[in-house]
Amino acid sequence: MKKYILFLLICTTIYAAKINDVASVVGVRDNHLIGYSLVVGLKKTGDGTTSKFTLQSIANMLRAMNVDMQPIDIRSKNVAAVVVTAELAPFARQGDKFNITVSSIGDSTSLEGGTLLMTPLKGVDGKIYALAQGALSIGGRNGKGDSITHSTAGLIYDGGLVEREIDIDLYHQDYITLSLKEANFKNSVSVQSAVNSFYSSQLAVAMDSRTIKLQKPKDKSMIEFLAEVQDIDMDFDVQNRIIINERTGTIVSGIGIMVKPIVMTHGDITIKISEQDDVSKPDGSMVVDENLVVGLKENELYAKSGTMTVANLVRSLQKMGAKPKDIISILEAMKSAGSISAELKLI
Repeated sequence: MKKYILFLLICTTIYAAKINDVASVVGVRDNHLIGYSLVVGLKKTGDGTTSKFTLQSIANMLRAMNVDMQPIDIRSKNVAAVVVTAELAPFARQGDKFNITVSSIGDSTSLEGGTLLMTPLKGVDGKIYALAQGALSIGGRNGKGDSITHSTAGLIYDGGLVEREIDIDLYHQDYITLSLKEANFKNSVSVQSAVNSFYSSQLAVAMDSRTIKLQKPKDKSMIEFLAEVQDIDMDFDVQNRIIINERTGTIVSGIGIMVKPIVMTHGDITIKISEQDDVSKPDGSMVVDENLVVGLKENELYAKSGTMTVANLVRSLQKMGAKPKDIISILEAMKSAGSISAELKLI
């Protein structure tokens, strides 16, 4: 049986936001670190003999401790080769501790109960910035609430120790640059206007849709200036967006994203979006709300002119029995046809 739908839409939204929520200071960021090492102390859940790099690593470690051993002679199942990853926070100083993630790269079945050996953590430039070591924590629960006891990845809380600092000198600078988290000309100009209005001076200049250059006042340090700038309120233009997770069938959208008139067919579902001055309420229909009616007999959707949104469309399709995959395909087709103007993002 064919299923029919009738309705409409459009929208943009301005919100108040603090500059700190929408922009970051250029150069002030986390830095990714990576290292390779061994986890020891496993209860026969380590790498097997097929992971030759693990055996070679064990032999190299023993050789450094004046124990001469060939990889072919090693039969231990209590050791696993791992990759260690972490993020070094900006302004981290020598001696600061941070969390690290440990992930197996061999055929180990579990890292539970293991201890990571001392691991140099390097940046993209190949220099060592931190050391990592410690007992792994394999935590969490599955969807049934049962404790997860077999895992090939784990955390070491405060297992990283900063050895080399990344120098970021903000204090002696007279100029600084902000970068919007999402490119938007209107928001870039909004940051410029908010800063200049707050200080009653032309201290900010929008360079493009993402970049705003700031000059600090003479009576403030750069740190004081940035602390104030980040707390300034601005008018923030929110871009309409529909987020779709095809793997889980999850759809997230703004409430006011409108749908333009269109006629389309997907499988046995025919969708006809049109405008009505008054909402029709035929016999056998179900009232979703005052502006939206689903005709159960003919499987039609009636909506008042200017009230049909993506949220209403998805809700109506669900009431008509459409599955998540069908709804996602319909939204993608509508976007391609121009019926939905909001950005469609797949994750």
